[in-house]
Amino acid sequence: MATYFARGGAGDDISTAEKREALAQALKVINRPLRRVLVLPPDHTRLNSDAGELTRLLYEMLSPMIEVDIMPALGTHSPMAEAQLRMMFGESIPLARFGVHDWRNGVRHVGDVPGKLLQEWSGGLVEYDVRVEVNQQLFAGYDLILSVGQIVPHEVVGIANYTKNVVVGAGGSDMINKSHFLGAAYGMERIMGRIENPVRRLFNYAAGSFLGELPIVFVLTVMEKRKATGGMVMRGLYVGDDMETFTLGAQLSQKVNFDLLDSPLRKVLVYLDPHEFKSTWLGNKAVYRTRMAMADGGELIVLAPGLKEFGEDTEIDRLIRKYGYRGTPATLAAVKANAELRNNLSAAAHLIHGSSEGRFRITYCAGPQMSQEALRSVGFEAGNLDATLKRYDPGNLKDGPNRLPDDEEVFYISNPALGLWALKSQFETVSQPVITWSQRGKPRTVNKGASRRLRERRPQKALASMDQSRGEV
Repeated sequence: MATYFARGGAGDDISTAEKREALAQALKVINRPLRRVLVLPPDHTRLNSDAGELTRLLYEMLSPMIEVDIMPALGTHSPMAEAQLRMMFGESIPLARFGVHDWRNGVRHVGDVPGKLLQEWSGGLVEYDVRVEVNQQLFAGYDLILSVGQIVPHEVVGIANYTKNVVVGAGGSDMINKSHFLGAAYGMERIMGRIENPVRRLFNYAAGSFLGELPIVFVLTVMEKRKATGGMVMRGLYVGDDMETFTLGAQLSQKVNFDLLDSPLRKVLVYLDPHEFKSTWLGNKAVYRTRMAMADGGELIVLAPGLKEFGEDTEIDRLIRKYGYRGTPATLAAVKANAELRNNLSAAAHLIHGSSEGRFRITYCAGPQMSQEALRSVGFEAGNLDATLKRYDPGNLKDGPNRLPDDEEVFYISNPALGLWALKSQFETVSQPVITWSQRGKPRTVNKGASRRLRERRPQKALASMDQSRGEV
């Protein structure tokens, strides 16, 4: 296990030429004969990851002599249309090189994570087995599989990427469902921004135990939005095949992607780019990434001009419409009472994540493709987009605190996917263990020293076990 390239710093600015040089250096250090290569980037919903440019660079560097296939790690997201592929990856890659991940039908079962481990990791909150399934294309005889993605705070796994991109992004329904529910049961506030947590242990164990023979190397970015211009800058680039490589990037992300505040926010305005956010499944990052900073009784206003659906997947969209964002107790009760939710635990987890638990108001202001009636039916308040844009024009707002001419104060976020907003009081400096994995499938623990960590809150009692075959909880 090794780190093949590592560069990063809070003030770094890695150019395209330097990215190309870094990738070439990493491939040279990897030093293996290459005939066929598979690249696993994210989709267009991770446009700011810079994975699109890195994938294009890799294709241009390798394709003259090597067969290169690309399969966006969609998870449950909709397949990418041609316009989205071109927006993300440019014009130079033939469309025939892109594959489509089917999380329900296109996967191979490679093993099971025993429930006793989940019980141990979660402190007894869940104890179900988890099937590990990944796209069967990974077993098509590639000499190298490059998993490309962004290290950034994440609501399910604390800090995104590394093994998540493979076992979830290119994974099957059981892992997606149960990992999301594990995170929701454990408590989002206990996970957000943390490198080590039960969901990360699950992903690393799955990859180490059942995918160790695959030639997977991770290409990981740390990105930050420039405050002056609004453009994205690459602060870090890390290439390797182990947890220590990921941890280097995660520690940088904790420095550049966290906005830690002194006091709670009364009113927050979040803008969802219509090219990136077309569903609440994705758009609720406005909720996930700000909830720790929201004041009790405050209001979160979400400007969503491109919103047209709730779920990226047809079945999940139906479940969201049926059960709504009603909070943890109502969702857990619905899971116990309804097999269709037990069979789609990622949807149940999303319903928990997307609720304010009655602590603050969430007002969605959508464009013409989503009605106010539909928004209210799932538990949100609904506002008029045109009137709200007139009142709060994003063109006149800067990221962070703003004071309007009538002295109203509003905190503006132009893209919630780029960071985490929380209170300084919710973090402390501690030494935390990092669970890594070897290609022999034996997890090992290394002490990475002091790193920022959320103060743990006691989670609500969750489902302890589940037998889907009998439909029992």
